[in-house]
Amino acid sequence: MPPRASRADTLAQRLLDAQVAYHLDRFTGDRLESTVAGLVESLLDSAGPHQLADLIDREAVAAVVVRAMANVPGSAAVSGIVELGTQVAHDGPWQPFPVGETVDREQVEVLVTSVLELTPALERALERLTGSPLVGVVASRFMGRIASEVIQANQAVASKVPGLGPLVSFGTSTASRLRGAADRQFEGLIGDAVGKGGTFAVRRLNRIFVETLRDPTTLEAILQVWHQTSGERVIGLGAYAAHAEVSGVVDAAHELAVTALGTEHAARVATLVVDALFEWFGGYTLAELLDQLEWPRDEVIAHLVPLASFVVDTLRASGDLERLLRAQLEPFYASAEVADLLR
Repeated sequence: MPPRASRADTLAQRLLDAQVAYHLDRFTGDRLESTVAGLVESLLDSAGPHQLADLIDREAVAAVVVRAMANVPGSAAVSGIVELGTQVAHDGPWQPFPVGETVDREQVEVLVTSVLELTPALERALERLTGSPLVGVVASRFMGRIASEVIQANQAVASKVPGLGPLVSFGTSTASRLRGAADRQFEGLIGDAVGKGGTFAVRRLNRIFVETLRDPTTLEAILQVWHQTSGERVIGLGAYAAHAEVSGVVDAAHELAVTALGTEHAARVATLVVDALFEWFGGYTLAELLDQLEWPRDEVIAHLVPLASFVVDTLRASGDLERLLRAQLEPFYASAEVADLLR
């Protein structure tokens, strides 16, 4: 190798070593956080004037979201997180706290009022249940049990009145036999009779339920229940159910979510959501979006700097940061253009 070329290669290697050392020094000790903060600020300054739609490709985001929905929910990592969440829900918080300390009564009242205002929509949804024969059977049995409880309660009261008990008992016995025979006939019939009977029972039950929701006292009753429970402390589900029971419900819901999120229908919905987000926020600059999120720029930097600094410091201590810098810079110093400049 000619002496001049050898000297150029040696000088290029020394320049590479110097630049790597320079950058490593910037990410060492007291300079680490200030360097990372400067990089974050520069990034925000550069991206700040641009609209999000110009910085992020909509189709790429939609593809990532669809891919994540199809694969991530069923992954081992998410399964572990679900298992961990189940354990936390079963055990409860380390220090139980009153429910009322997390939610204000006024917020509960607004929420309940809004839900009760959906009664017409609920009524239309319940009307669809009238087409199910099995729902009709369940509704008939439910109403029959209520009637039976009322009869038994009346009989208990009447038994305390001299001479009235036997009369009510006779009527109850007759009604029970008639109701039992009607139930057996109802369950044994097939066709229109069953359909009409079930439809009638479901509609009657729906009407009772809907009218109860429309009753002004319902709101007061729900708020009274909240007032009673707001002072109770939040504890784990383990006080009410075994871990296996809680886990069974969570696992079933997880499997359902995995299956549903992996369908083409869910993918189309996700794409629509991404499109809607871009239509809504795509015209914002990064600075404007932070204002909309009520997340000041200084707080963003204050949160990002410790996270990034910890990662960079770990990479530097392990030697990975130096290897990364060399891998990126070495091709430049080994290029023919640099060699020509150094000869």
